[in-house]
Amino acid sequence: MEICNTTSPSKSPLGFVAMLLILYISLVALLLPTLAKSATRLPTENAVMTAAPQVPPPITRDHPAMVVINLETIEKKGRLSDGVEYTFWTFGGDVPGSFIRVREGDSIEFHLNNHPSSKMPHNIDLHAVTGPGGGATSSFTAPGHSSQFTFQALKPGLYVYHCATAPVGMHIANGMYGLILVEPEGGLPPVDKEYYVMQSEFYTKGSYGEGGLQPFDMSKAISENPDYVVFNGSVGAMVGDKSIRANVGETVRLFVGNGGPNLVSSFHVIGEIFDNVYVEGGDFINHNVQSTLVPAGGSAIVEFKVDVPGTFILVDHSIFRAFNKGALGMLKVAGNDELSIYSGKQEESVYLPEGGGIQSISGDAPEALKAKNKAERILFGQRVYDQNCLACHQPNGMGISSAFPPLAGSDYLLSKPERSIDILLKGLSGKIKVSGKEYNGVMPAVKLSDENMANVLTYILNSWGNNGGEIKPLQVMEKRAQH
Repeated sequence: MEICNTTSPSKSPLGFVAMLLILYISLVALLLPTLAKSATRLPTENAVMTAAPQVPPPITRDHPAMVVINLETIEKKGRLSDGVEYTFWTFGGDVPGSFIRVREGDSIEFHLNNHPSSKMPHNIDLHAVTGPGGGATSSFTAPGHSSQFTFQALKPGLYVYHCATAPVGMHIANGMYGLILVEPEGGLPPVDKEYYVMQSEFYTKGSYGEGGLQPFDMSKAISENPDYVVFNGSVGAMVGDKSIRANVGETVRLFVGNGGPNLVSSFHVIGEIFDNVYVEGGDFINHNVQSTLVPAGGSAIVEFKVDVPGTFILVDHSIFRAFNKGALGMLKVAGNDELSIYSGKQEESVYLPEGGGIQSISGDAPEALKAKNKAERILFGQRVYDQNCLACHQPNGMGISSAFPPLAGSDYLLSKPERSIDILLKGLSGKIKVSGKEYNGVMPAVKLSDENMANVLTYILNSWGNNGGEIKPLQVMEKRAQH
């Protein structure tokens, strides 16, 4: 009779080892996805964002990260030009929107927060996103709500972002655009200064310089006929005390964007040649460029070394946009002269081949606002000055050495204020002495209304420490009758 072995496998040494092995393999299989996910989890950091013209610092890490971006949309009144207000729709409370800087390979956790005071829903289309709508389909956000989506920065470059809520053109035209830089893995070459410059247009019911709170004009936008073409959201946003700055010998990098919504920019810095232009914000680099095209919804990166001191003017070289619509900024460079590169003026004389020293700036005089008192006359006069006199006589009234005499502290002007009426009406040529210095040039007659002429002269008499006074339209009218 056969006796069966009834010993349990668990009591067999070999069976016990087999069970432990099975348990170990099962445990590893369960934990493997968690361990793999933990091994590939990216470090998290909050994005550093800046308002124009400032730029966040270069990224120094050598690995990708999860970058968290919180960007608020808010609708707010602000200055479009002196005496002119506009209701801007903004990313981050400013026009243009905040500059965003990330690294190739980063994952971006994007939070779009629409302020409860907003009257419109908004979203965001980032040209750096690979996905439907550039993020717009995932970020439609009602007032008082937030939306979140995630994307990976796959391609390095300088990209525009903008609102894409219908009507798309209106949202962009009201100020909803900005730039996001995706740095290449190795970073950009080091420079001394970096700045953020973005061009755009505004379409207003009133014409350029017309005061008050101006509403958006859809018909002008459709016709692509803007009243304002500006850098960084308003006329004068980059002049005077708001100028960008550098020192002789430094290298400057400008991240240039064009929010449009319609016009192509011919970006130029007067008195500089771009050493490098990253064409349309991509990888291709052109060298020794005078002006570069920046399409609506596009960008460019320009780099140059500043060799001599002075004020260098940033313009859209579709030049009436610069001097008549606002697309003008200033780069002020400090340091010692380099006379071997640029001598400055070496000789000065009057050249009048036709024998007519006085010309006139023609055109019908625009109808002027009527000042009710001296304070209003000064305010309205500043607008006239900014539109007609600022380029030659400068924001501080100091003129340009050896070319245009100062109006600040001018004994020539202040000793006989009514003389200034004659100059505006008839023009002036030949030698004059102002505050002990001789000038020999031509000032053309300027065709302004009696009201505007009185306003601008009153502004000049009461600015930059001048000793005050008031010119009234009746005085201008009487002088005009004598000519």
